[in-house]
Amino acid sequence: MTIHVFCPFAKAARPQDAPGKKQQKDSAAGDSGIISPKCPFGYDSQTFKLGPFSCMICQALLFDSTRCVPCTHVFCKACISRFNDCPLCGADIESTEADANLQSTVDRFIEGHARIKRSQVESTDEEEVEEKKTVIYEDVSLERGSFLLQQATRAFRAQNVESAKSRLIICAEDIRDQISRMGNTSELCSQLGAVLGLLGDCCRAMGDTASAVTYFEESVEFLLQLPQDETEITHTLSVSLNKLGDLKYYDGDLQAARSYYDRSLNVRRDAIKNKTDVPSQFLDVAVSLAKVADVDRSLGNEDTAIKGFQEGIKLLESLTLKSEETALEQRFINSQLAEK
Repeated sequence: MTIHVFCPFAKAARPQDAPGKKQQKDSAAGDSGIISPKCPFGYDSQTFKLGPFSCMICQALLFDSTRCVPCTHVFCKACISRFNDCPLCGADIESTEADANLQSTVDRFIEGHARIKRSQVESTDEEEVEEKKTVIYEDVSLERGSFLLQQATRAFRAQNVESAKSRLIICAEDIRDQISRMGNTSELCSQLGAVLGLLGDCCRAMGDTASAVTYFEESVEFLLQLPQDETEITHTLSVSLNKLGDLKYYDGDLQAARSYYDRSLNVRRDAIKNKTDVPSQFLDVAVSLAKVADVDRSLGNEDTAIKGFQEGIKLLESLTLKSEETALEQRFINSQLAEK
């Protein structure tokens, strides 16, 4: 399983400085008067970085740090458990042992990463401010969220799902803390909705269906609080609804599955009313039509199912963009209709 998600922190605005003479005067330090924090180990959310706290297998930060015996190389427990020889040096792995001290260091690093912030001096006296050598650091909660999401995505792709879940839980806690202080802003609800959806993916990959349903439902709850006029938000909302439908479908509850699929379809239909020039929106609607039609077929509503599949095919045929993805979607719906 692969995580497909837009970064919920990508569009968040950085804090801006108040205008004033001091801002114009500090040209050497930059007009903003803000010093961007730098991670001493080189980790950030914008570049691909492997550092001293990285697992060389999943390339994310170490989780359940485990040392190989006798070569002493360290990896995540879940990662190294798949090997008989050390991936770094090729030595036979006679045994493994937990490295609690290193993991404690990694955990402290994660807790402190991108939390640098200093309050601005409450003074209008420019000379007094200069004498105190005041440095105003940027609030980098955005950088922290992107960093945690980056690490979680790397771990998930390497099938180290426990590591991914751990990082996403921290990210969700950070956003909840901001919501408690700032209220349910659209930006925060969007971020939390996306992260909760990713947590649902992790739980589903781990076989924890009940927790996956809980996370997906909470994701939907937060995303429904937002204006449905942004492509990323409507897509993430509809995906969470479809995933709930998938879980119900494989659990044998076809009526519940159809209800979730239908809600996703309605969200996607509303989206293309406002943005008719986005091919991906039509693909989304076609997929939802196929999901609803598939359930209708399983429920014995054959005529309704055929109409749904045919509508999906017409949507795909109306697209001018003939990409490989479009062709795959059309073949899927055609195969469903052919079976009937």
